[in-house]
Amino acid sequence: MKRFDCGSLVPGCTFHASADEEAEVVRRAVEHMRTTHGETIIRENMVDNIKARIKDEEKV
Repeated sequence: MKRFDCGSLVPGCTFHASADEEAEVVRRAVEHMRTTHGETIIRENMVDNIKARIKDEEKV
């Protein structure tokens, strides 16, 4: 399972996205950036920043 914590990119944001595939985590994170943070244009460097912050989620 992969996980992206938005707070690692946008301080104070508590949103996180989890999915089996990195591509799905990126898709969910990009949608969050658009709807919550008002990003109308998602540039390649934003996607790169999201990908760099995706971690393997620890199993409990």
